[in-house]
Amino acid sequence: MSDAPPDRLSVDPDNPHYDAAALERGVGVRFNGNEKTNVEEYCVSEGWVRLAVGKTLDRRGKQLTIKYTGKVEPYFQDLPAADEA
Repeated sequence: MSDAPPDRLSVDPDNPHYDAAALERGVGVRFNGNEKTNVEEYCVSEGWVRLAVGKTLDRRGKQLTIKYTGKVEPYFQDLPAADEA
């Protein structure tokens, strides 16, 4: 796996942009310069994030989200440690 997170990622297993390996490493997201912890999905190339809205559920029983546009900067939270020999 590369050191850069995917261009588009979702935490919903039913979404085609779900990537378990990337989520297992831990992906953090800075949106417009602020750290966000409630990101359900993001797309860097299109410049948007979907943020969870409280504990509200939609009619299908999934977390209700709102789409915001702006600068998206994903990063891996657990960078691999350099091997020291």
